[in-house]
Amino acid sequence: MSPDEHRAHHGLLRSPPVRVVGSSVELLAHATDRTPLVASDGKSSNWLERLTIDGHLYVAKHQSYDADWIMRVSGDQVHWALRAAQAGLYDRVPPCIDHAVVGLSLDGEGVDGELVVLMHDVGDHLIPEGEAPLPLDQHRGLIDHLAQMHAAYRGWTDDLGLQTMAQRMMAFAPATIVGERQCTPVPVPIQVAHQGWTLLPEVAPDLARVVFSLHADPEPLVAALATTPHVFLHGDWKLGNLGVRPDGRTILLDWAYLGQGPPLWDLMWYLALNRARLPESKEQTIDAYRASLEDAGVDTEAWWERQLDLVTVAIMVAFAWEKAVGDVEELSWWDDRVAAAVSYTNLLG
Repeated sequence: MSPDEHRAHHGLLRSPPVRVVGSSVELLAHATDRTPLVASDGKSSNWLERLTIDGHLYVAKHQSYDADWIMRVSGDQVHWALRAAQAGLYDRVPPCIDHAVVGLSLDGEGVDGELVVLMHDVGDHLIPEGEAPLPLDQHRGLIDHLAQMHAAYRGWTDDLGLQTMAQRMMAFAPATIVGERQCTPVPVPIQVAHQGWTLLPEVAPDLARVVFSLHADPEPLVAALATTPHVFLHGDWKLGNLGVRPDGRTILLDWAYLGQGPPLWDLMWYLALNRARLPESKEQTIDAYRASLEDAGVDTEAWWERQLDLVTVAIMVAFAWEKAVGDVEELSWWDDRVAAAVSYTNLLG
């Protein structure tokens, strides 16, 4: 089924074009009932507020480099979300995705400016926090819509200066987070990352050797991934950023890790971050995503296995610290997959 046939089948409309205006004064004109919010996941340093404009509820996110440790470790010194909006990338999402973004503005210039992102208040439709597995049909819907999004952006090449694959993999590497460990207070994910990297050689020595080798020189993996197909990545497809509209659209928030990369990155990131709430095995989810990608008109035969192996390694370069502090079964799954991938791809010679 082609992307156009998907749209016709679901009867969905695209979100209105995202506005980019000159200042937050213009963006938030006529706003009333402004109330500060605290991010529910406790991971972001941005501050949020709920407000009303013309009788409709919105949320405004205020983001700056000095205040946002995620911007700093990810390498975003130019406000990637703004560049994506200026280039019309939000407006190209398939109708099955609701990014919720209404408009953006930048007060100040460059890295010193404060980005304001105005969004519809979609809190009532976000996936609830908890530990229970998702309903299978909801999980499969998220995976299908991820595939449709990737199909819509297939072959997209970054000429905007968004996040590179090296930055994506190295965001939580020991050398990247060393400066954040001097902050007061140290962000909790940074504390856990440091703990995990310290523990990794003890709990998974073979995985640690692969990961630390690529921390020292990520270029072999970056170059290998570049030989496989690429798309525009959201970069943080996790349940904390996802919801489901009553009409079936997937809500996709927090476009902070935007850039060019292999489509399987978003899928494997989802598996790594949401593993406790998966209603089926990782293998079944991978197969479901591939089937949806094929249904959306993407031929995967020539590149699938190689990209899957390479991305599995790349995800652990970025995220093995979290597995090191988790349960043994989960760590073993990734450890075994990385060992097989390195051997099969001859990645490290």
